[in-house]
Amino acid sequence: MGSMETPPDAAGGTVGKALHVLDMVAEKMRPVRFNDLLDGSPYPKATLYRLLQTLTAQGMLSYDDERQTYAPGMRLVRLAHAAWRQSSLAPVARPFLDSLSREVGETIHLAQIDRGQVLYVDKRNAASPVEMFSQAGKVGPGYCTGVGKAMMAFLKPAELEEAIKNQSFYKHTDHTLTNADALRAELTQIHEDGIAFDREEHEAGIICIAAPILTSNERVIGALSITTTKQKFSLEGLDALRPVLLTTATEIAQAAENWQFPRS
Repeated sequence: MGSMETPPDAAGGTVGKALHVLDMVAEKMRPVRFNDLLDGSPYPKATLYRLLQTLTAQGMLSYDDERQTYAPGMRLVRLAHAAWRQSSLAPVARPFLDSLSREVGETIHLAQIDRGQVLYVDKRNAASPVEMFSQAGKVGPGYCTGVGKAMMAFLKPAELEEAIKNQSFYKHTDHTLTNADALRAELTQIHEDGIAFDREEHEAGIICIAAPILTSNERVIGALSITTTKQKFSLEGLDALRPVLLTTATEIAQAAENWQFPRS
């Protein structure tokens, strides 16, 4: 049976628990059986079953009788698509990503921040794409990605402290920052420089240069990165792309100025 630890969203009552179960299903990235969910669940068996039944009845989950698996439902897919169109930076940024990708010939990422974590909302692959963790729709860590650090460096103090509390500081590579003090020091430097680097901190051999996307009053609405490999570029070589990266980030920010985005 799953752990009885209180889930992070339990304060929201039944709605919070239901959203937490949706997160559990989505995080599996595949159709999942009840017992697989139960193994990592903070809910008793009966509670988890009741939540799954409710979510399925409402179309937020779908249930495959033959395979006995749960997956995101079509109602959830429709909501997600509407959110992407209305709240995501991606539709506004798309032409600028296309232009930047053509100009530099490397992988471009567009991301937004959610409670200190990175949500990749769009991606443009280079002519010769490299296999890497990030893809649109995936959630990554803030503390060891270029886009994550670029956004965190420009958060207001209270937002930053909350974001730092939500970092795991897991050591992905020998270059990963593994404590809050080291992260704060780098974020201070990033705020001064206006750009961030990923120095193989999340994936060995993968490096990037990233810039925040800021409104005119310096509210963070996203970040943009140019990502490549150490086989193709040095960090100094990536830094040469700083002007075009910053120009594109500014263009996206200006285009998005009248768009209403949810606060992180």
